[in-house]
Amino acid sequence: MTITEVCVRRPVLAWMIMAATIVFGAVALSRIGISEYPDVDHPVISVSLSWEGAAPEAMESDVVEIVEEALSQVEGVRSLSSESRQGTASITVELDLSRNVDLAMQEVQARVAQVGRRLPRDLDPPVVSKTNPEDQPIMWVGLSGPFAPQVLADTARYTVKEKLQTLPGLGEVIMGGFPERSVRVWIDAQKLEGRGLTVQDLVLALQRQHVELPAGRIEAEGREISVRVLGEALDLETLRHMVVREVAGVPIYLSDVALVEDGFEDVRRYSRVNGQPAQGLGVKKQRGANAVLVAQGVRNTIAALRPTLPDGMELGINFDSTVFVEEAVAELQFEVALSVLLTAIVCWIFLGSLSATLNVILAIPMSLMGTVAAIYFLGFTLNTFTLLALALAVGIVVNDAIMILENIHRHRDLGKDSIRAAIEGTNEIKFAALAATMAVVAIFIPVVFMRGVVGRFFLEFGITFCIAVVLSYIEAITLAPARAARLLARGHEGPRRGLGRLADNLFTFVANAYGRSLGPALRRRFLILLGGAAVLGVATLAFGNLKQEFVPSQDQGRLMVRLQTAVGSDLEETDKIIRQAEDFIRTRPEIARTFVVIGSFRDGAVNSGMMFLTLAPAKQRMGAAQLSVLIRKTFNAIPGLKAVVQDMSQRGFSASRGFPVEFSIRGPDWNVLTDLSRKVADELTASGSVVDVDTDYRLGMPELRIEPDRARASDVGVSMEDVASAINALVGGVRAGKYSAGGRRVDVRLRLLAEQRARPEDINRLKVRGRNGALIPLDTLVKIDEQPALQAVTRRDRERAISVFGNVAPGSSQNEALEVIERLSNELPTGYRLVAGGQTVTFKDSMGDLVFALILGVVVAYMILASQFNSLIHPLTVLTILPLSMAGAVFALALGGITINLFSMIGLLLLMGIVKKNSIILVDYANLVRSEAPPDLPVSPQEAMQKAGTVRFRPILMTSLATIMAAVPAALALGSGSESRMPMAVAVIGGMVLSTPLSLYVVPAFYAAVTRKPKRSAP
Repeated sequence: MTITEVCVRRPVLAWMIMAATIVFGAVALSRIGISEYPDVDHPVISVSLSWEGAAPEAMESDVVEIVEEALSQVEGVRSLSSESRQGTASITVELDLSRNVDLAMQEVQARVAQVGRRLPRDLDPPVVSKTNPEDQPIMWVGLSGPFAPQVLADTARYTVKEKLQTLPGLGEVIMGGFPERSVRVWIDAQKLEGRGLTVQDLVLALQRQHVELPAGRIEAEGREISVRVLGEALDLETLRHMVVREVAGVPIYLSDVALVEDGFEDVRRYSRVNGQPAQGLGVKKQRGANAVLVAQGVRNTIAALRPTLPDGMELGINFDSTVFVEEAVAELQFEVALSVLLTAIVCWIFLGSLSATLNVILAIPMSLMGTVAAIYFLGFTLNTFTLLALALAVGIVVNDAIMILENIHRHRDLGKDSIRAAIEGTNEIKFAALAATMAVVAIFIPVVFMRGVVGRFFLEFGITFCIAVVLSYIEAITLAPARAARLLARGHEGPRRGLGRLADNLFTFVANAYGRSLGPALRRRFLILLGGAAVLGVATLAFGNLKQEFVPSQDQGRLMVRLQTAVGSDLEETDKIIRQAEDFIRTRPEIARTFVVIGSFRDGAVNSGMMFLTLAPAKQRMGAAQLSVLIRKTFNAIPGLKAVVQDMSQRGFSASRGFPVEFSIRGPDWNVLTDLSRKVADELTASGSVVDVDTDYRLGMPELRIEPDRARASDVGVSMEDVASAINALVGGVRAGKYSAGGRRVDVRLRLLAEQRARPEDINRLKVRGRNGALIPLDTLVKIDEQPALQAVTRRDRERAISVFGNVAPGSSQNEALEVIERLSNELPTGYRLVAGGQTVTFKDSMGDLVFALILGVVVAYMILASQFNSLIHPLTVLTILPLSMAGAVFALALGGITINLFSMIGLLLLMGIVKKNSIILVDYANLVRSEAPPDLPVSPQEAMQKAGTVRFRPILMTSLATIMAAVPAALALGSGSESRMPMAVAVIGGMVLSTPLSLYVVPAFYAAVTRKPKRSAP
């Protein structure tokens, strides 16, 4: 007894199987994670190196080159990049996605240790750490209001941060624009000189008189007592009255030569929310945690904290990347529901029975919920790719049920009872259904060979879709006939009326017209095949005119703008210029919230800033792309400001910056590289294909070089350490101790008053103590020279390199930008080359992998079909529809102005799997007709295909329309994330619309042309 018979004869078992599948799927749905993209680790290891005082060139030659040579031997290294700065360097090792980052980190540590003897002796121990470019804050929280900076800082750090970091799934809370609290000792150089003191006297006094140390313990009989010397000042007044030195028996207090106040560390950064001073807090999630749930926890915590804050203090969300994810997932769920509804309408129109329609539609929850349960146990999440697979599977999972149910009805119309009709009708067509299912699965087998992050994304899509299709086949040969037998036993519903009757009449007319036209078409089969070839030729020309890009930009309701002012601009000047950009933003109704961070980031310079913009709801504003153009034009028109608008939707596909255009210029001479980078950036901008062109090369701030006169310093007994420490303490500032305040420890920092260190000449007036105790001006010991300095030396794969990156210009495409880059690369001088990187190389590799997957998928499909049909010819007949379906997809993309991108290529790949179903059921039935014919009355290929076309016309048309209608909601581009779903759906709809009528003529014509004519048996 087959499984079909078991389910037909024991219908309760069939219903319980379906119920169990739905129940387990519902449980998995309530627990499965939600994210924008599949959770893919980019294994990256960083090596931090510190050599105090070393110039960037020295860091490169004496440290970085040696370490890079060792790291290049680590297994699985994809790329090496480094950046050498004044006194520091960092080397980044990007590994293959398949490499275990923990094992790789151990190997990196061993390699670095092996070259330790070749490194400078005074180099600090290298620090090796693993990072992930995806570990960026998922949201930024802002605390703002008309309060003192100290109040905002303490509230943000000790109230908001401490509350947030207890949330489950939250990894880290980082502070943005947060000044650390410090006790500031502002030294007055004139008073210091008047009292005959130097800065070393102050530092030494603080280290000796402001110190707290453990003093052991007293051991008495039966107990112990700890001893601690409270040598630190308990309050600021005590600190001010600390004796620095006695001169002629008169004590000199700290307050006599310095101003002591409770303040903050040196302000190197400002942050504002909607123009108000603010403290920013960046929220990072733990690896593998559900970003949406973490964000919901943060929102709930913020809502609970707001009533506890002082009046006027606002706590809000500046930037939330999970909002788009939630909206996109909700929109996809709505589209799945709408697809189910449209598919049900198609089934009702064709089947003419609500019970039969329900029988078909029940395949959807069974297949989809079973798939959700399966991907939950596989560790997948509900993300863009798995949800797209589920949405597009809606129209596919009913196909097997439709074919089997239609065949069961046909057998019942032949006079068989309901049980016999269900069993025999299913058995007759289940081979064709299996062949069609395996043909769909086969097209995704090559996905496992795809490399990189796109291969990981495709793998989740392919597995999800294949599970749904396989479950739909299992459902179609078990549960569908069981339900059909019970429904048929109760009799047919009454005659159809209204729309149903009109649909029946229309279908009968179309079916009769097709039956009458198929005979003449088969007689002129070579003309039909020539027409198909002509369609394919026109499509090939249209494909050449389609623009290409990696992924289309999406309106995620948020923008990030990188801001840069002139080299050497101080914090106040930078702030003044960026405020002009903020003033413009506040006039735009499209902007709901603005978060600005200005000042020092990684390189220590304060001439840069970041602006995070949260946009108003999409219905209340222009698109993000148009707004980006407006912001770019307005900001760059502000004198002294350069602005780069970054499309946040382009991030997540590589371990780079996330720009669609990114490459590096490599060569030996740094000066030549800088000239070439400027030239290439200018020509790239002039081409009109790329905007926001920028490089990672930055000319450093003007550098004040102090060269000591060693002979003179030796004569007066001043060491180089005295000179350097005096300048460092007075100009740069030093930490001289700790101070306890409110149960927390803060730094005590010394520095010269601001007005006494405003010009280079102020350094000459500083004094140090000589051998005889006299104060000696520095201008007699040093020479000061101001020069521009190289800020950093960057390298890529052990070569000096400068990276260039930018956005694709409106109206252009990523492929056009790459063509300009290829042209520019041919113009570089000998010894210099241009190397694609970041998303640019991901785009090139992924498109190549996708073409490879398409070709290999056809080969695998041929192998499976040949095995199933036991023929080398019939698989070719089935596959003839593939190029014609591709032609339909190309025409649809061209008419819609849609590019060839990652998502439209998914549509093409999916299309190749589903369009074969029509050909399979035609060829299978034609073979069945010929095999059942008596030997003395053989059936010709034309006669067999004539009958197959007539009998299978209804299920072909029905399954095709069901697939098309299921893709319509995604093609309508409704809601968030529609930019990624629409290309896929349009490709599927276009391919199905053209391939369905052509398959009804081209496949029969090809079958009749290549199939051998039968020989009549001798009587």
